[in-house]
Amino acid sequence: MAVPARVDYLASRPRRTSLRNGTAGVETIEHCLAACAGLGIDNLQIEVNGPELPSGDGSSQHFLQALVSAGIVEQQAERRVIKVTEPIHVARGESEIAALPCGEPGLHIIYELDYGPGPIGRQVLAIDLTPETFTNSLAASRTFVTDAEAEQLRQAGLGTHLGYQDILVFGPDGPVENPVRWPDECVRHKILDLIGDLTLAGRPLQARVYARRSGHSLNHELVKQILASQEAAELAKAPARKPNDMLLDIRRIQRILPHRYPFLMLDRVIELQEDVRAVAIKNVTINEEFFQGHYPGHPIMPGVLILEAMAQLGGVLLSQKLEHTGKVAVLLSLDKVKFRRPVVPGDQLILEANAIRVKSRTGHVQCNARVGDELVAQADIKFMMVDADPV
Repeated sequence: MAVPARVDYLASRPRRTSLRNGTAGVETIEHCLAACAGLGIDNLQIEVNGPELPSGDGSSQHFLQALVSAGIVEQQAERRVIKVTEPIHVARGESEIAALPCGEPGLHIIYELDYGPGPIGRQVLAIDLTPETFTNSLAASRTFVTDAEAEQLRQAGLGTHLGYQDILVFGPDGPVENPVRWPDECVRHKILDLIGDLTLAGRPLQARVYARRSGHSLNHELVKQILASQEAAELAKAPARKPNDMLLDIRRIQRILPHRYPFLMLDRVIELQEDVRAVAIKNVTINEEFFQGHYPGHPIMPGVLILEAMAQLGGVLLSQKLEHTGKVAVLLSLDKVKFRRPVVPGDQLILEANAIRVKSRTGHVQCNARVGDELVAQADIKFMMVDADPV
């Protein structure tokens, strides 16, 4: 099963970046993705025969060598870049990371590492990411821990097979039995990790990124905020449609979906890109029947009905491919379901469905629901194709 390298497929893990899609998952991907980004590779498939990518010496060097050895092919398609157009800042305690607009192409990173008094201390480095700077200045930098962190990992049963030659451990007097490759190797590896995490945006970034004491979790949150800002900007640029210019009004939706009052959850489809993407709106009013009992005095739209609205839009999207096949899409499973904030009377839900995979017997779509610029719910939805008129 394919596991897309996108932030939507993150699996929550401490001290590393991991992905999961249903029953398939892969651990510790950041060093490999960093090598891909460092070499400017943004279109490839990686086959993994195990639950985790090989760690090597804790750097990206072995991935870099494998990619260069395999060869890099320039393709004809135009590279789509995410340009950060407004400052985006994420902070947690003393850690912070920000993405800022940048007039120059590419990714420009400043990282400030601060371990306080001790052998690691404070390290600051600025890097303009190119294949040359990644190869010469970042790829060989290794994962590091303090001796206290190493002991905690051993007590947790992690890394018990590793010695000081296998991982860079800092004691009170410096690295233990393993010399550093640069005096500031630690901050170089933090930048390497950050580059790997930023690839989960799905497209190369044009931005200036400043990070201070940031780790994987904060890096991931920045990616999510960048994508949310990008989607909001794209929606704002979309030309307004007059009522008579709507793509699918309620009558045309009813010709596609079998649902009827009070269970039809789409008011209008405003974007339909063949069988690739669809956008619809659902106007939420106090007249909805479910508000009588959910909840009196504090009306909130049930989460299951938001999911139902996303599933109905998924059915509309898949219908573009199924229109002449005699098949209809029936809900099969829900995954990665998250609710971000309540939906109340007066809100307008903007529903988005993006096709991940459509086959003759199954369909898989990723759906989001927003109110304005705020993400309120998301889910991966799978459908089974069944005969429209079973005998």
